[in-house]
Amino acid sequence: MPNLWANGLEIGYDVEGSGPPLVLLHGATSLAREDFAAQLPSLGRSFLVHMPDARGHGRTRWDAAQGFRYDWLVDDLAAFVDTLGLDSFHVLGFSMGAMTALQFGARSPERVRTLVVVGITTLREPRASVGRRLMDPEWIVAHEPDFAATLARRHDAGQGIGAWQRLLPAIAADIAAQPLLTPAELHRIECPAMVVCGDRDPFVPPEHAAGLARQLPGGRLFVVPDCGHEVMARRPGLFNEAIAGFYRSTGGSA
Repeated sequence: MPNLWANGLEIGYDVEGSGPPLVLLHGATSLAREDFAAQLPSLGRSFLVHMPDARGHGRTRWDAAQGFRYDWLVDDLAAFVDTLGLDSFHVLGFSMGAMTALQFGARSPERVRTLVVVGITTLREPRASVGRRLMDPEWIVAHEPDFAATLARRHDAGQGIGAWQRLLPAIAADIAAQPLLTPAELHRIECPAMVVCGDRDPFVPPEHAAGLARQLPGGRLFVVPDCGHEVMARRPGLFNEAIAGFYRSTGGSA
């Protein structure tokens, strides 16, 4: 579990597998190794998989009391891949990580070989309102004690005890305030791209995901039936088959 210094942060990350580089970007409050646990065995056979912890998560220390902004995550990603010497790479992002991937792709399209984004839309609602409700630390402690314990396990060692309780509202506030990607910015992402969502995702209605896919020049859509937000964990067989087919059809790998 190495660390590297980039963009003024000591970024914790994991790496495994062999092949062309693939960067996995996790969702808010999670870690890539956990979000993509059901995908890592197959991805590692086809790619050299890099899994950085976002600031404020895991081993990448950041006090959310100092603020939290998605564009900082894009800066962090750029510095991370620069430090590793990755000129171009594949990107697979979930939720918060998917937004980071989209914003990076719009900023540096020449560096992204393929793009898979899961559980994201460029529209503010319902992401912002659902995020405010589900990212309330007091509610989680009172009603989801097992999830609270999971958050403590993931983040207390690297961030300090209780740091996740500051992180969640900071992320929710940024979702509500972040500038939205414009159609012109999305149109800059010319690499092969796949937009994935569950048909019951409370954050991303399928019609919103379809709208995003249409705005990406190389975009395609995959809606996972009978599934909510975490499609990689809830329907791993379908998801793994879909991304394997995507990578084969685009000459990526798998």
